[in-house]
Amino acid sequence: MNAPWNSGRIGTRDPFVAFVCDETTAEIVRPVAVEMGWAPEKVNKGGLRNAVQTLSVSASPQILLVDLSESGDPINDINALAEVCEPGTVVIAAGQVNDVRLYRDLVASGIQDYLLKPVSPDLLRDALANAQAILNAPKLVEGATERPHCSIAIIGTRGGVGASSIATSMAWLFSEKGGRTTAMLDLDVHFGTGALALDLEPGRGLTDAIENPSRIDGLFIERAMVKASERLAILSAEAPISSPVISDGSAFYQLQEEMRAAFEATITDLPRSMLVQHPHLITDVQIAVVVTELTLAAARDSIRILAWLKSNAPQTQVYVIANKVQAGAQLEITRKDFEGSIERKIDVVLPFDQKLAAQAAKLGKPLAEVGKGSKSAQPLHDLANRLFEATDGPAEEGGTMGKKGAKQGGKGTSLLGKFGELKAMMPKRAAKK
Repeated sequence: MNAPWNSGRIGTRDPFVAFVCDETTAEIVRPVAVEMGWAPEKVNKGGLRNAVQTLSVSASPQILLVDLSESGDPINDINALAEVCEPGTVVIAAGQVNDVRLYRDLVASGIQDYLLKPVSPDLLRDALANAQAILNAPKLVEGATERPHCSIAIIGTRGGVGASSIATSMAWLFSEKGGRTTAMLDLDVHFGTGALALDLEPGRGLTDAIENPSRIDGLFIERAMVKASERLAILSAEAPISSPVISDGSAFYQLQEEMRAAFEATITDLPRSMLVQHPHLITDVQIAVVVTELTLAAARDSIRILAWLKSNAPQTQVYVIANKVQAGAQLEITRKDFEGSIERKIDVVLPFDQKLAAQAAKLGKPLAEVGKGSKSAQPLHDLANRLFEATDGPAEEGGTMGKKGAKQGGKGTSLLGKFGELKAMMPKRAAKK
């Protein structure tokens, strides 16, 4: 309820609204609201339940006072309020339960303050004054140099290569290390793991967007996205596998547009099937990170995806990442042969660390966060640094699919010719077995 982005909407919202359960409390709140310069009719009856119903169809105010007296489960009810309450709203709760644990849980849920009933007018004035001070405090991003929006797509050449894991790590690094408000868009509607990797419930935002593209606007983005931290939010889904997703892709494109307006960076986990079905999704992407393994099948698909990107998105800067590379293990295809096949260099090699991956999964945190200081995770930080430089400054020489990169394989060898070489290698591998 206190997200840092899209604060420009504050001017269009009511400065104060209250939802109380009884007339006694209403009679205390109204004169204090008048003293603060607010309309007394903004003090409504109905408590938290009425607040959730009202705010689900209307914009939430800058300061919201809710009465929890009739709530049987205050924490769950506050979470329900958070789903319909716009980011940037300062929420003050009132209730009859005098419990330190409840107070701490409410504050952890996003509540600014908790007032014990019967509400003291003096304490109410102080709480409202503090809320105003929070709203008027200078935001950290206001003094920062404005940067152009950065849009990055993470594309796996095959299922299981670890593209989603890299996407969550890049999103976390851009928000925490890069200091950017970052949106992660997981477009694997049925089997996406973006929210799962961050120990979050995905919500219905993405499926609602697909079903009703006309609803997508800045307010929808604010309400639908799930906050992972102060600078990171995610839009993901776990749509029922019995319900196929039928879309012309307009919803996905609109989501990208709104995220571009609301965030400084967007990290899109883009399944290769979506790339084929909705090629327009790559139109405004600045950087495509192609994640692969050193296998024959992955080499074949890397060739095809890189060729597709070169033809359909020549403006997009491309990085190739070899993931899950085990030091000393026998590979299906060596790095040298792989690079010759795809006719360019691999930009970053990420080692396979089963222990680190298991720890990250248990904790519900990105690999880059869990592996801070670890040699295994250092290449993730190196990749993020290269992406920072590519979006904030001049592109690095090895990061594009330009003419120079196209000549890094054999002389004059076509893509089909290189794939023929791969097929020629397959019997040799079978013979070794």
